[in-house]
Amino acid sequence: MCTTKAELLSQTDQKRKLNSMSSDFTNMACGQLCRKTPEMFVDRRFRVKRNGNVEIKIAEDERLLLVNLIGQLRELVLSTAPEGEVDPSLRRLYPAAYADNAQQEVEYQRSMRDQLLERRLSNLDAVETTLSDRELGQETLNCWIMAINDLRLVLGTHLDVSEEDEPNFLDDDDPQQHQSAIYHYLSHLLGELVEVADN
Repeated sequence: MCTTKAELLSQTDQKRKLNSMSSDFTNMACGQLCRKTPEMFVDRRFRVKRNGNVEIKIAEDERLLLVNLIGQLRELVLSTAPEGEVDPSLRRLYPAAYADNAQQEVEYQRSMRDQLLERRLSNLDAVETTLSDRELGQETLNCWIMAINDLRLVLGTHLDVSEEDEPNFLDDDDPQQHQSAIYHYLSHLLGELVEVADN
């Protein structure tokens, strides 16, 4: 399921350069989901079965949202691969290893970028291809956790939310209402995934 380097380079040539996260990343496909934000915290989407697999129930509007978010994140990570400066909205996906040494940091990022990129794309692919499945194995569940966490980290950067904070629910006329609603949704989804993984 892992994407090869040659395929990555080919895909990169087909993607336009993104200077920062587009508002489309958070606005599209939100509609009905954003309007039912309070209710989405009640429904359980994942349940551990006796055979050890995880039963999955994702509503159609949620599937559409996740497919769109995955596509946008895939384009965004490919836009800075395999070399060059990391898009500001991706900085939490590529944390600095040598904050006090710029040259070492550049060399580290160049040496690790392909490996991290392949892993992220593989996780996104795994989620996208299993969104309509009825159950997930443990390996695929781990891919879900990592992919949803990546989506949440990028959106959190866009909203300027720290890992310790959660954005408030915003009024409908607030320009960041959609982004905030999706961030809460992704946080809840990630929490459910981690809970079933621990069980």
